[in-house]
Amino acid sequence: MLLGFLLRRLVTKGTLRVIDARGAVHAFSGTPGATVTIKLHDEKVERRLFVNPRLYVGEAYMDGSLTIEDGGSAYDLLAFLSENLALAPTSIVTPIMNGFGLAFRMFQQYNPLGTARKNVAHHYDLSDTLYDLFLDLDRQYSCAYFPEPGISLEEAQANKKRHLASKLLLKPGQKVLDIGCGWGGLAIYLAKEAAVSVTGLTLSVEQLKVAERRAAAAGVSDRVKFALRDYREETATYDRIVSVGMFEHVGVVHYNAFFRKVKALLTEDGVALLHSIGRMDGPATTNPWLRKYIFPGGYSPSLSEVVPVVERVGLWITDIEILRLHYAETLKEWRARFHANRDRIKALYDERFCRMWEFYLAGSEVAFRWGGHLNFQMQLAKQVDAVPLTRDYMIDWERAHVAPHAAERAA
Repeated sequence: MLLGFLLRRLVTKGTLRVIDARGAVHAFSGTPGATVTIKLHDEKVERRLFVNPRLYVGEAYMDGSLTIEDGGSAYDLLAFLSENLALAPTSIVTPIMNGFGLAFRMFQQYNPLGTARKNVAHHYDLSDTLYDLFLDLDRQYSCAYFPEPGISLEEAQANKKRHLASKLLLKPGQKVLDIGCGWGGLAIYLAKEAAVSVTGLTLSVEQLKVAERRAAAAGVSDRVKFALRDYREETATYDRIVSVGMFEHVGVVHYNAFFRKVKALLTEDGVALLHSIGRMDGPATTNPWLRKYIFPGGYSPSLSEVVPVVERVGLWITDIEILRLHYAETLKEWRARFHANRDRIKALYDERFCRMWEFYLAGSEVAFRWGGHLNFQMQLAKQVDAVPLTRDYMIDWERAHVAPHAAERAA
């Protein structure tokens, strides 16, 4: 079995049982751990998995030519593989994980205006109903904030908005720019909670429609405006700038332009806050399956790729916070809600779409549990004294703006 050459070196914990297309069973075992059984329904799949497992495991699962047996799920398989990859020597992991991707990533992440709009539409202009079926009620499609275990996704997402706001030093009447505003939840929250005016930018036609409708329903249309506009097209200046979950779509080749634009749009005493997925193990390349089917042009950077650009542009990094397993817990909740509504999602699309998104959500979760992924929140300013010398103001703001669910539990 050709694939066995790879698996014998990879599996050092648990047991992976592979049933090939001829019905033969191959077992690859290490120290005691989980057991996962997969079945390959096509002889071609085995060869493809050997050549490029990062692409073809996902494709085979989507198409049904790879199935997980004995009641297992995509998460079980990906958790098994990710845990073993984390234990494997660099000499084995490097060709499996990166291949030739690093050499071509500048082309993969080249996102001029037209391409950026097309990439956003690929993911965010799907059925409006889809996102209601697995996100929280406010449609926060980014890492939630879990200061304690056992809280609901709704409360964790409310915590996230409060946590972000605490770092913006908001004052009534200030102008705020939300780059990559999604469905408008954060913009509406900031306007209502801090009495500021917010301009939200999105490249998604569907998100724009929903955001405008929500602002009107919340009674803040006079202070919250949304535009179908790329950040590179913005010209006004703002007291505060926030960007949540959008930087992953910028691309390394555009980092210099991004931070120069943030600096140009920021008032002299302004503050910006960037919330993004990152990685702890240095520069890499986006998983080819994820890039092809879920986030074309996307990339989650290491801080070593971001900080030097910020330095060259001439912005102060006034605070950095690393959120580690918060996104893993968020994705766990999304996965559970997706599974609970699978039949309804299948009616919107089809079985292949469901398997694709199951693989995406499971793969993303294990990336944060075992694959070195994280979230970072980076506060930026033009002036060294733009924010207080200690972080007490963040804690004070959060305590003064307790999320409703948390207040109810504390009562």
